[in-house]
Amino acid sequence: MENRLKDLLPLYKGRKVFVTGHTGFKGSWLTLWLKRLGADVMGYSLSEYDSPCMFKALELSGVCRHVEGSVADYRALRAAVESFQPEIVLHLAAQPLVRPSYDDPLGTLETNVMGTAMLLDACRFTPSVHAVVIVTSDKCYRNNEWVWPYRENDPMGGHDPYSASKGCAELVTASYIKSFFAPERYGTDHHVAVASARAGNAIGGGDWGKDRLIPDCFRALHEGRTIRIRYPRAVRPWQHVLECLSGYLQLGAQLLEHGPKFGCGWNFAPIDMGDVWPVERVVRFICEKWGNGSYEVDSTPQPYEASMLCLDCTKANIELGWRPRYPVARALSETLSWYKEWSVNGDAAHMREYTLRQIEAYVDALPQ
Repeated sequence: MENRLKDLLPLYKGRKVFVTGHTGFKGSWLTLWLKRLGADVMGYSLSEYDSPCMFKALELSGVCRHVEGSVADYRALRAAVESFQPEIVLHLAAQPLVRPSYDDPLGTLETNVMGTAMLLDACRFTPSVHAVVIVTSDKCYRNNEWVWPYRENDPMGGHDPYSASKGCAELVTASYIKSFFAPERYGTDHHVAVASARAGNAIGGGDWGKDRLIPDCFRALHEGRTIRIRYPRAVRPWQHVLECLSGYLQLGAQLLEHGPKFGCGWNFAPIDMGDVWPVERVVRFICEKWGNGSYEVDSTPQPYEASMLCLDCTKANIELGWRPRYPVARALSETLSWYKEWSVNGDAAHMREYTLRQIEAYVDALPQ
């Protein structure tokens, strides 16, 4: 099956799309892409932002309906969903990092597990909703530190609180599907198709998250400091943010068109194992491309993080027709180009247009 994304993207024109976590890194890219497609977007996120923040730096509050609130606040979340009456819901809101989950495990679990349950429950009582995509993480799987990629039918797990929260979010989603959105009752007792999406390590311009490799590299390079890396041999499925977002958009459109036929878990990650690079190789590539960077390994004790993690996206390739378009070298080059452009001209309008050009270049790379 060929990649149908180009055929499916027009389905978003004029649709009401509710996006949680729209002020985050992925959420900002997604909000801008949806607006470009002609969707009517309502975003729901916390009022606190990192500084700098892509959503603020590009002044994206002007391209969507912007609502501030926590996904763990059921009353506020349900009121927002019910007032907007969306057809499609894309749930990206999360505490997205491993290291902060050690500092605030309860907050991580509240946001990532109960926030997911509350979003699904709000959808249960909103008649307009027909398609829901719950975004979790590649870390939702029980990590056996083996060399084989994880498939969608592998068991959930989690060593650290963040990974456990994402595994739990998957279990909550499966429970709501079985209890309230059963495929066999679709069209009679309910009208909602739900799927979950598990992606690899997304990279791209506009990510300033703390304790994330690419933002840490850019900050050091921008300030003329040596990059410090914690896990040089850790292997991750690096991919440009537009790769996983294309998967979410394609999945949402398929749910809207075909209902629960696509209502299950999906991996979106590099297909070629040659694109699964260790951290040190990524940093070395960045330093060479930037031109004057250097790095060193941080030898201080670090909290546990998985050393080997990659996903098998055969199912998405065969059944959705999805496949990544950018090798990891292209993904890193696009990312560095964005940061270099921002460092030269960080004007919001200019960077919005630059980001849109990167989105359009990605869509142009899709097969006809």
